[in-house]
Amino acid sequence: MMTPEQIVASHKANVETLFGLTAKAFEGVEKMVELNLSVAKAALDESANNTQAALSVKDAQELLAMQANLFQPLAEKTAAYSRHLYDIASGTNSEFTKAFEAQTAAAQKQFSNLVDSAAQNAPAGSEQAVAMMKGAVTAANTAFESVQKAVKQATDLAETNLAAVTQTAAPKAAKKK
Repeated sequence: MMTPEQIVASHKANVETLFGLTAKAFEGVEKMVELNLSVAKAALDESANNTQAALSVKDAQELLAMQANLFQPLAEKTAAYSRHLYDIASGTNSEFTKAFEAQTAAAQKQFSNLVDSAAQNAPAGSEQAVAMMKGAVTAANTAFESVQKAVKQATDLAETNLAAVTQTAAPKAAKKK
């Protein structure tokens, strides 16, 4: 059984983790707000410049050429924005994943210690039940680790696919001009 000091220490660690994750979440939101504000400001500046350029064209050919030149930078900026947004979300998610994994490892260790303690204090003749309980705990831990690995692989695949899509988006947009 846990002592009152262990319970207080556990709660304290949980509260510290909660506040740490809350701070990381706010950092992620701040980064997204900063990114969106800088993108909005840049878009406003470009819009003003493009409007001035459109008002100074002399014929339809010049207007068409100007419009064609706007598409590639737009595709590149959209890809860059998507990459920045994904990096922010991925970084924030990474912090949450680390905290979750640490908490899970601690909980698994604590539960394993509890099972071991119960096994030591079990009455004679309960060895088979204790062995089954230990086997179930081991199987659950193994299943959880497998799920974690699968999620990590899926995340890595999604990151690779995003990188490939953003690298090919701008050249494709440029070819369509």
